[in-house]
This record gives sequence, C-alpha cells and structure tokens, in this order.
Amino acid sequence: MYLIFGLGNPGNRYRRTRHNVGFMVLETLAAALEIDLKQKSFNALWGKGKIANNIVLLAMPQTYMNLSGNAVRELLTFFKADIKCLIVVHDDLDLPFGAIRLKTGGGNAGHKGLESIVENLGSAGFMRVRIGIGKPADKARIESYVLERFEPKEEAVLKQIIQKAADAASEIILSGMQEAMAKYHTKNISNS
Repeated sequence: MYLIFGLGNPGNRYRRTRHNVGFMVLETLAAALEIDLKQKSFNALWGKGKIANNIVLLAMPQTYMNLSGNAVRELLTFFKADIKCLIVVHDDLDLPFGAIRLKTGGGNAGHKGLESIVENLGSAGFMRVRIGIGKPADKARIESYVLERFEPKEEAVLKQIIQKAADAASEIILSGMQEAMAKYHTKNISNS
C-alpha cells in the first residue's frame, strides 16, 4: 500500500494559499482516481483507492501544518505501511514558482510540516513531491507569504502545475522514483 499525503492547513481561511498546494494536489488526484476523501479519523481526511493494481491511500492532515506528523504516523501505524511507500506532497520556498522536484529523503529546509513528519516517524526516508512557490525578497515576510493566496498571473497557470504534480505522484507509484524524476522534474511551468 502507498500513502500519499498532501500538506496544508485545514479551513477556508487557508484554502488556495501557497502553503496549501499539497491539499490542492490531493484533491486533484482524488477526483481523477474517483477516491472520496470522506473518512475522518487519525487527524486526517482520507480515502482509499487504486493506481493501476496498487492500493493507495490519499490523506490530508486536519491539524495545522506544524502538527502534520501526527496524522502521518497514525495512518502509517494503523495500515502497517512502510515509510518507503510514503509520498508527501508539499510547497517549497526554495524552488521557483511552478517548479516540481521529486526526491527521497533530505532535510526539511525549515518546512514545519516536514519537520513534524520527521519528528513523528524518526526518519526522513520518505518520498517527496516538492512544488515551488517562490519566496519573497524580504525574508521577514516568509511566514505571511506562505499563507497568502497566489497572484492572479500565478493563478492562471496554477491548475497546470497542480495537475503535473498529481501526475508525478501517480508516476512514482506506476514507474518508480527514477523514471518519475526523469519525466516530471521541471524548472518552472513554462518549460514543461
């Protein structure tokens, strides 16, 4: 079983903000796979389905970002799933807007959701789909920046970026990380 977690903050206040691209990808993936994200337990909204012949669980933690690891740990434990089958989809300040990068392991670069997951699991050895949201020139603005909605020019291509990230998460399951990286790594949406 694969578990795909999209990171974000619950509630309408945070909907469609930069920090919630993980939720957007999960919702897109759920719609494409006809998986209802209606189960509410383990501090998450989740649903189960298939990608090809692989059972997959899609989940969106319903705690705030800095407590995301609680839901990830609870679901992994309950379903007796291996950390090597965990894919976390999240925003990344260190990538330009629209860039998509896939990787296994690594640091958290100050991302509170990733930090919480690593703390809860005791390991960073999970797969990631990183979605670039860019960063403000003024580093003092980072906290407010990630909670802002996208600019209209970004919003115009956001659907494409979200779809590409959803496809990348599926491709990891279908073809493995190396093939997915070769196919989906982008600098930004304009060279996809």
